[in-house]
Amino acid sequence: MNSQRAQEISSSPNMVNVSYNGQSIYIEHVDQQNGTATIHTLDEPNNKQSVSVSSLHEQ
Repeated sequence: MNSQRAQEISSSPNMVNVSYNGQSIYIEHVDQQNGTATIHTLDEPNNKQSVSVSSLHEQ
């Protein structure tokens, strides 16, 4: 995934299926300059991590 698409998904009012390492995730914030996103799995909203947007996959 690229930073622009990750930002679109993050800003969308609709839930878009995105995965990271095979797990469904929610994108909280996208840092387009650094190409990273703050994410969390759907079942652990308090377990946030910063990952490269290129490692995110839209399903």
